[in-house]
Amino acid sequence: MSQPIGSTVLYEVEDAIATITMNRPEARNALSMALQRDLSAALARADADDAVRVVILTGAGKAFTAGVDLKEFGQIGGQTEGDADGERPDIWQAIEACTKPIIGAVNGPAITGGFEVALACDVLVAGRSARFADTHGRVGVLPGAGLSQRLSRAIGIYRAKYLSLTGNFLDGQTAFDWGLVSHVVDDDTLMETAGQIARDMLGLQPHMLPAMKKVIDDGFAMTFGDAMPMESERSRAQIREADAWRGAGEAFSGVRDRGREQNG
Repeated sequence: MSQPIGSTVLYEVEDAIATITMNRPEARNALSMALQRDLSAALARADADDAVRVVILTGAGKAFTAGVDLKEFGQIGGQTEGDADGERPDIWQAIEACTKPIIGAVNGPAITGGFEVALACDVLVAGRSARFADTHGRVGVLPGAGLSQRLSRAIGIYRAKYLSLTGNFLDGQTAFDWGLVSHVVDDDTLMETAGQIARDMLGLQPHMLPAMKKVIDDGFAMTFGDAMPMESERSRAQIREADAWRGAGEAFSGVRDRGREQNG
């Protein structure tokens, strides 16, 4: 059963999977201040909930998100560094801060800031209606939430330059061919596919999902030479910790067995 978070987001948890739906279909889920606040709150809730292990992020209606709400942006004079309370919610930081894997189920357009939301997810699944575009150059604003850096790392610098320097749209099938999304499926099976991927993730041991996500993300931000020893050290540390817990468990079992013998 979906629960509203604020006025712009729906939140539902079932079988350890939280589904977060941006819910401004009449505005193609444009990222108003309210939506940014509500989405940040939903992500924080999912991250803090031990019953949630995987998150699916999608949009209501026929769009993932059309990006920053340009109408609202114009009304506040482009003051994106502060809202009425003096602080702008940073949904991209909220996505990055979530320790649970986030599957972006992209239905329809993901444009500019919406493209940045998609790129911040861990896995992307596209419906056939999905369209990606970087129109920062057309509106005269440089990317500020990672698009210029993440996109080139995802699809290669030349393809990324093509998209950003033209503002042209990328369809779901081409996004799959270029390696941006893991699946492209019919729109009516998009959420089913995202759900199956989430269930596949639940097959991992619970502590491994955040650990695997973090070691991949941290290594991706390093040079290869720095990332390899980082991975090796974390692996050794995890093995040492597992050995310590195993030793404690064996010791406890020994005490318990001796107690049974004495009471027997």
